[in-house]
Amino acid sequence: MQQRMNWHRASPDATEAMMALEIAVSRLGLEPGLLGLLKLRVSQVNGCGYCIEQFGRDARARGEPEARLQALVTWRGSELYSARERAALAWAEALTRLADTGAPDEDYLALAAHFDEKARVDLTLAIASINAWNRFGVGFRVALPD
Repeated sequence: MQQRMNWHRASPDATEAMMALEIAVSRLGLEPGLLGLLKLRVSQVNGCGYCIEQFGRDARARGEPEARLQALVTWRGSELYSARERAALAWAEALTRLADTGAPDEDYLALAAHFDEKARVDLTLAIASINAWNRFGVGFRVALPD
């Protein structure tokens, strides 16, 4: 796969805006482990090879067990994730596949059972952010990191 362009160089303003969003998400107070799982799973759903590689590497550096990383693609059938993580993963998938899911009430109610209103908003912003990054990565065929 050949990279289509260097989008950072083509529009530094877009890069700056995305970085500002990333910084804002990092300051929301979400647990790094949960945020990392969400970023990785959303990237898997979207097929962003660059992000999958990067977020997998980051998760390993944080000490995420390899078994949980390997099972993430089929998390619904795994007992390796807490009910709280499962609710966040379901919400992430529902929002990532929004045209197909419509963000079902069932997923929202599961999320609400584990996260207060602020955390639900913060998680939704984090999910929107990684989806945006994936659109740059997939759309411009960003090469895998070295």
